[in-house]
Amino acid sequence: MTDKNKLIDGYNRKVDYLRISVTDRCNLRCVYCMPPEGIELARTDEILRYEELLRIARIAAGHGVSKVRITGGEPLIRRGLVDFIGSLAAIKGIEDLSLTTNGVLLKQYAGQLKDAGLKRVNVSLDSLKRERFHKITRGDNLSEVIAGIEEANKAGLIPVKINMVVIKGFNDDEILEFALLTKTHPYHVRFIEYMPFDTQAGWQKDKCLTSRELQEMIGIASPLLPIGDSAGCRNAGPARRFRFADGVGELGFISPVSDHFCGSCNRLRLTADGKLRTCLFSDDEIDLREALRNGSSDSAIEAILFKAVAAKPQGHKINENMFKKCSRTMSLIGG
Repeated sequence: MTDKNKLIDGYNRKVDYLRISVTDRCNLRCVYCMPPEGIELARTDEILRYEELLRIARIAAGHGVSKVRITGGEPLIRRGLVDFIGSLAAIKGIEDLSLTTNGVLLKQYAGQLKDAGLKRVNVSLDSLKRERFHKITRGDNLSEVIAGIEEANKAGLIPVKINMVVIKGFNDDEILEFALLTKTHPYHVRFIEYMPFDTQAGWQKDKCLTSRELQEMIGIASPLLPIGDSAGCRNAGPARRFRFADGVGELGFISPVSDHFCGSCNRLRLTADGKLRTCLFSDDEIDLREALRNGSSDSAIEAILFKAVAAKPQGHKINENMFKKCSRTMSLIGG
C-alpha cells in the first residue's frame, strides 16, 4: 500500500488506529463519567448496527488502519458482541484487536472473546478498596472486576492492562498498591492523568497528579527501570513504560494533561451514534451515520474518512486559556 492510499493527516501523522464505541450504555455510574441517574441515551435506531460498524472498519483497514479497539459505554453489555468481534478479527489488515471494559462481565466473556479473535483487554479500575470502588462507580462489583481480570489473564487476553485514573485527594493513596501488583502479576498497570470532561463531579486541574509526580512517588518506594531506549519511549501506545527490577509486569504513565502526546497521535474515534472524532478533546465531529444510511458508496465513505483525517488538529489546548471541556462525556465519546 502506498502512502497515497493511507490515512495521513496534515502534520504527516499516519492514522492507523480506530476506536469504535458500540454502545453508550453502561452498567456502572462512575462519578467522573456520568451523574447517578445516568445520562440521556441515544435511541436504539440512532446506534450504529454491527454491519455498519464492520463496513467502516473494512474500509478503514483498506487504507492502513491496522489497530482497532472496542469501547463503550460498557461494550460487554451489548448483545452479539462476541460474534461482532469474530467478524472484525476476520477483516484483512486488522492486526491488533482489543477491548476496553469496566470488567464487571469480563469473567463471563473472557474465554469467548479470546476464541473469537480478541487479542487483549484494558480494564478500567480506580480503586482496590471496596467502599471506595462503590463511591467511584456507584456499584458494588469490585470482586467481579478482580475475577474478570484474573480470568482474562488465564484466557490469554494478554497483556491485561489495568487503567487507573488518579485523582489527588481521592484515590492517590492507592498508587503504590496498584504499582506493586506488577511485582507479582504479569499485568500492565497504567496510571492516567485526570482529564477534563463535562461531568457532574466537575474537573479541577489541582486534582490532577502529573505522570512525573506519580513516577517519583512510586520510585521512592522501589526504583523504576525504563522499558525501551529511554523513559520517554512510547512504543505500543502513549504510555511511558517502566518496570521494577524484580517485577513480572510493567507500569505505564499516560500524560494527556501535563505532557501531551499529540505529536504522535494516530487515532480516530467513532461514537456509538456514528460520529467520527479526530481528537478526544475536540467537539468537532463528522457524521458517518447519515452517509451509511443514505446509500452512499464505499468510495463516498472513504472520502469522509480522508476529509476527517485532513482536518485532524495538531493537538488539544488543555493547558491554554482557549481550552474548553468536552460537551460529551466519555461514555458518549467512547473510552
